[in-house]
Amino acid sequence: MLSLPPWIWACALAPFIGSFLGVVVTRHDALGSAMTGRSACDTCGTTLRARDLVPVLSWVASRGHCRHCGASIGWFYPAIEICALIVALWSSTAFSGAAFWISCCLGWALVALAVADFKYLLLPDFLTLPLVAAGLAANWFLDPATPIAHVIGAAVGFGAVMVLRFIYERLRGREGMGVGDAKLLAAAGAWTGWAGLSSVLAIAAVSALIFALLRGARARHLSLADSVPFGPFLAGGLWIVWLYGPLAIA
Repeated sequence: MLSLPPWIWACALAPFIGSFLGVVVTRHDALGSAMTGRSACDTCGTTLRARDLVPVLSWVASRGHCRHCGASIGWFYPAIEICALIVALWSSTAFSGAAFWISCCLGWALVALAVADFKYLLLPDFLTLPLVAAGLAANWFLDPATPIAHVIGAAVGFGAVMVLRFIYERLRGREGMGVGDAKLLAAAGAWTGWAGLSSVLAIAAVSALIFALLRGARARHLSLADSVPFGPFLAGGLWIVWLYGPLAIA
């Protein structure tokens, strides 16, 4: 049997995993249909065949349109499929062996969460809560000597957002960060330990601010009332700290 490096297998699987993640995200309110339902065109309802479901290639071959009704498919599916591939390639630069596959699974889950929050302003419990447990289990498997630091990280991550959420609501009279953000930061603590939480938050806050400023400049309007989904930036902060460790302060 031909023996190939794990990263090649992961890269071959990644676009299909990305395609599945796209289905999960778009059907988050009816998760059962994502597991058992057949894929169909959103416009004409025609059930898609195998030739229509090859990641990226089917989209390219059909020029981004449904073969049956000609409706535009858009960039959503090829984009999330490519993101899943990038996760596999990026993980291969930092990890090998079991840690590589664990990193891929984390990255793929974070892609789904980031897309869900950008698209629906929602961080589903069926993604965030298992990610907390997975982080604790993964770190216990990789380094059994440090489970307490990750348990504390999960607790501190959740508690910090809930405190900030309470203070913001008291001061502004409306909700700021959502409970989903608290659960995602709990997952960040579970994966990076309490020592990585400040770096996750710093990366997320700076990147979210840059995004808000760029969006405001493009629209020629910037208001404190504008809502910016924070989940994608938390996901990005978690990913960076997981790969490279906490930020070093000289």
